[in-house]
Amino acid sequence: MFVVTLKFSANKARASALMEGHNAWIKQGFDDGIFLLTGSLQQSAGGAVLAHNTSRADLEMRLQQDPFVVGGVVSADILEIAPGRTDDRLAFLRA
Repeated sequence: MFVVTLKFSANKARASALMEGHNAWIKQGFDDGIFLLTGSLQQSAGGAVLAHNTSRADLEMRLQQDPFVVGGVVSADILEIAPGRTDDRLAFLRA
């Protein structure tokens, strides 16, 4: 399982021009069964993605296709988590 933070860079002003492509990229992540959750980081710092069902290498390649990353609007940081204990509703993350 991965937590990805997408933190705004100095090019944050370009976000609106790339938003349609970024939203299509997010939709594709859900359609592919990789993204479980996306959302905004508070204080308008950027966004976050909860991902699973993928390898780190494949996730890194997917991130390089995000128009926000390509356009230098955000920088991506990946945290890899090996779930040990979960609520029963999240048991699928331990697989």
